[in-house]
Amino acid sequence: MSDSKTTIVLADDHPLILEGLKTYFSSTNYEVVATASDGQTAYNLILQHNPDFAVLDVEMPKLTGIEIAQTIKEKNICVHVVLLTLLKRSTIVDMVGDSIEGYLLKDDAIEELPKCLESIASGHTYTSEKLRSTIFNRSSADYEQLTSSEKKILRLLSQNLSSAQIADRLFLSKRTIEKHRSNIIKKLKLDSRQNALLLWLKDHPEAIE
Repeated sequence: MSDSKTTIVLADDHPLILEGLKTYFSSTNYEVVATASDGQTAYNLILQHNPDFAVLDVEMPKLTGIEIAQTIKEKNICVHVVLLTLLKRSTIVDMVGDSIEGYLLKDDAIEELPKCLESIASGHTYTSEKLRSTIFNRSSADYEQLTSSEKKILRLLSQNLSSAQIADRLFLSKRTIEKHRSNIIKKLKLDSRQNALLLWLKDHPEAIE
């Protein structure tokens, strides 16, 4: 990024939260160029100011943060979207890396926002640490249901190997590896997207030791 301040549009229908976030950013190298208390105004401000980031509440009048994020993706608007919420939803986690790049719990927003924005600016995504553990720890017991072959494949997947590469290493067909991968995801009760499995692996290092 350039030496100029990174620009942000903030939106939340709770005045105290909105003011708190704006005050926080005033002492950082980020510039809040506009704020909104409803989704439609937030979306219009994003189009008007073309900010680097849009930090949005999930639940807002007129348009939700999710609807704004989906519209931004559909229209190919160049802005990094971070959702703030009190809600812990695996469905929103599944949006990370797709229509949004960050998902934070409001309780931890001030503490985690610097890490979140820096991570996204570096080309990565970010999900609240507490939120990840809350959602994905439910799968810990499910790990024990995996067969030894599935656990071996899970460890290889953690190395970012493709199905074809794993197949070559284990002298199996690519189709067999993909079937195992599908079974792993089902047993861990995860979304079928690669992002959900990678997040689970990150939160369960003991599974790949």
